[in-house]
Amino acid sequence: MWDHRLEVAAFDLLCALVRPDVDAAFVRQSLGRKVPFDALLRAAREHSLRPQLIRALATLGWEGVPAIQRPALENFQQLHGALALGMAEQLGRVSDAILARGLRCAAFKGATLAVILYGSLSAREYTDIDLIVPAEALDDAEDVLEALGYASDHDDRRFRRAFLGYQRQTAFVHPAQAAIDLHWDFTGVHLPFPLTPAEIWDSLETIKVGQRDVPAITGADLALLLAGHGTKERWRSLGWVVDFAVLVACRRDLDWSAIYRRAQAAGCGDNVLLACRLAERLLGVAVPSVLVRLLGQRPRVETLASGMIDELRQGESGRKTGRNLVDIELCDRRLDRIAASVRLALTPTISDYRAMPLPSALWPLYRVTRPFRLAASALASRLQLRLE
Repeated sequence: MWDHRLEVAAFDLLCALVRPDVDAAFVRQSLGRKVPFDALLRAAREHSLRPQLIRALATLGWEGVPAIQRPALENFQQLHGALALGMAEQLGRVSDAILARGLRCAAFKGATLAVILYGSLSAREYTDIDLIVPAEALDDAEDVLEALGYASDHDDRRFRRAFLGYQRQTAFVHPAQAAIDLHWDFTGVHLPFPLTPAEIWDSLETIKVGQRDVPAITGADLALLLAGHGTKERWRSLGWVVDFAVLVACRRDLDWSAIYRRAQAAGCGDNVLLACRLAERLLGVAVPSVLVRLLGQRPRVETLASGMIDELRQGESGRKTGRNLVDIELCDRRLDRIAASVRLALTPTISDYRAMPLPSALWPLYRVTRPFRLAASALASRLQLRLE
C-alpha cells in the first residue's frame, strides 16, 4: 500500500535535487535509506521534472541510484531529446510561416523556456507548443495553422469565439505533430494578469531553438509571465516553481522592484511575491532583497504560500478537489476576486451550449440563461448531498 509519509518525503527529496543549488548532503542522507528511488521517480514524473532530476543525479555521480533504474532514465533522456528536437523544428516551422504572413508572434513556455533557463532543448519537460499573436491577427494566424495541417476540435470559428473565446486561446492539433495552443492573451476574459500582450511586442528577443530563430518572451516579461501562470494554476506543479526559481537565481540583474510595480499596477502584485516565496521555501532561492520588505506587508501571500506548499507536499490526496475559480488568486484585492467570479458566472461556455443547444442567432441569450443554469446546478448538487 502506498505510504503517504513516503510521498511527502519523496517530494522533499525532489526539491533538494532540482533546486538551482543542489542540497547534496540532504540527498545523500535521504536517497535509498529514507526514500526508495521508485518514490522519487514517481514524484519527478508527476511534476514533469525528470530532466532536472537526471542532471542532478549525474552531477552526484549517480550515488544511491539502483543499477536497474539508470538505463531506464538514460532511455527516457534519449527519447525526450529526440522529441524535443522534433518539437523545436515544429515550432520553428510554424513561427516562420506566421511571420512570413506579415504577422507578429511570440513563443513562450515549452522549448523556448528550456533554452532560456536551462540552455538545452531537452533540459525541461513539455508536451505542446504555446504561441501568442495579437488579437487582431487571430484569424490570419488560424489560417496559417490550418494551411499547415492543424485543426481545432471545433471547426466553426464563430462557435469557438462564442463559447471558447473567453479562454483567449485555442488548441490546434496535427495528426503527426504536437498540439499548439494559440493564444491572444495570457488569461481568460474575467481575470487580470501581470503581463499584457501589448507589453511584449517591443521587447521580444530572438532565441535559437534547434536550427531556427524564434521570437520569445524573456527577461522581466518572462518573470511576470511565470509568476502569473503559476498563480493562475495555483502552483500545482513543482516544475513551475523550479522554472521561476532558476530565473530568479540566474537573473539577479533584473529590476525586481520594477517587475513588482508592473504586476501591482495590473492588480497582481502578489503573484510576484508569492512566486518568490515559494522559490525560497521549496528550493532555497533567496527572495530579491528589494521585495523582502514588501513580503512582510502582505500576510495574504504567506497564507497562500503555506497552503500551496502543503498541497504540493501532500500530492494528489492533499490537493483541492475542485478546480473552479482557483485562478482568481491572480487578483490582489478581494473586490477584484468578487468581480472576476461574477464575470465568469456571466460568460457563456461550451457547457451552456451542451445543456441547451440554440441556433446561432440566439447565442446572445446564453448570457441571460447562464446564471440560472448555474444556480439550478448548484441547487441540484445540494439536494443530492442531502439525499445521500
